[in-house]
Amino acid sequence: MKLRVFGGSPLNGEISLQGAKNAATKAMIASLLTEEECVLDNFPLIGDTEITAELCRVLGSQINVSGKRLTIKTPAIIKNNELQLSRRNRIPILTLGPLLSRCGEAEVPFLGGDKIGPRPVDIHLGALRAMGAAIEDSGDSFRARAPHGLTGTKIALRYPSVGATENIIFAAVLAKGKTVIQNAAVEPEIIDIVKFLQKMGAIIEPGTNRVIYIEGVPKLYGASHVIMPDRNEAVSFAALALSTGGNIFVKGAAQEHLLTFLNVVRRIGGEYEVRPEGIEFRRRGELRSAHIETDTHPGFMTDWQQPLAVVLTQAPGVSIIHETVYEDRFGYTRDLNLMGADIKVVSKCLGELNCRFNQCNHMHSAVISGESKLKGGNVVVRDLRSGMAHIIAALTANGETVIDGIEEIDRGYENIDTRLKELGANIIREV
Repeated sequence: MKLRVFGGSPLNGEISLQGAKNAATKAMIASLLTEEECVLDNFPLIGDTEITAELCRVLGSQINVSGKRLTIKTPAIIKNNELQLSRRNRIPILTLGPLLSRCGEAEVPFLGGDKIGPRPVDIHLGALRAMGAAIEDSGDSFRARAPHGLTGTKIALRYPSVGATENIIFAAVLAKGKTVIQNAAVEPEIIDIVKFLQKMGAIIEPGTNRVIYIEGVPKLYGASHVIMPDRNEAVSFAALALSTGGNIFVKGAAQEHLLTFLNVVRRIGGEYEVRPEGIEFRRRGELRSAHIETDTHPGFMTDWQQPLAVVLTQAPGVSIIHETVYEDRFGYTRDLNLMGADIKVVSKCLGELNCRFNQCNHMHSAVISGESKLKGGNVVVRDLRSGMAHIIAALTANGETVIDGIEEIDRGYENIDTRLKELGANIIREV
């Protein structure tokens, strides 16, 4: 499918956030830890939750969706090798903990998902092995066994990986004894899952200095939970207001999830107003260039750099984005250059953070020279977040842009074209 976008006009109005993709999919996996029913409200109806629902059904889950509410119940885990169905995202690796806890064995395929560079799972596997799992690499899947259950231990992560932290939490809540995760990821979506697991009966205590303490319990129970708002959507819509020179009220945006981004908004000449129901974004005057470095939370999120890059093409001067989380996340800049942007990607670390890609010859710094007059063109979506950057660029550009491969965008943004039309966007979806 494709989107035909006619840009060049400011977008204005109000748009509501959906539930966070990265919390909703993980809550579905958390529900596998109990045979009782769980209820998830503010549930996003997007491609990634559909893929995860398919995976859960294969494992034995009974799922019903009514409006924005999903109910899921997994009375028994079905043992089979049909997890090949779920190669389309990176969720299957997170089922290792629940499956080992409930049946003592698991098999999951190698990972799919966004094409933004390698995301090795050795951190995941090493942690599970430390908890007593025997894991084999069969060539196209991982086979794990823990017939006597998992045992809590102290695990120090070499990098605060979101996925590895989630995997350890899922494995530890039903393990024997206590687990301590050092150098853990502490993203808001992880805290949202911790809240859900607490409601299910887990004992989890986030401590200081990226340490999470987990005390295993014999059993978890069904629970209800409201999925947190999607902070990546909030940033996308904020970038849309800044880039097009519009005024957008993002209903449901939470200040505590966006502190680092909101500081950047002010630095580049934007403005925001926090209200009880959400945050309004607009330009204050001429945009200004900036130097941004992505980092793990509470730093500037890697998923925010693509929308921001479009905004910075509209700022006079030279801006820099130093990507320290993934080594290959600037492929989309080639499309922006075809639309009239001036972006050079280099391997040098253009920042002050201790970057693990230093002198590894990865193209992980972008130099953006503005102000650029973007023009329409034909682009193909490379991954979910860069796809949203394409939409922002298309709505900023003069003329018509055709965006192909929007299935990637649909993985994370619910009815994006319909919702943007309410802001005045001229968008046509074509098969």
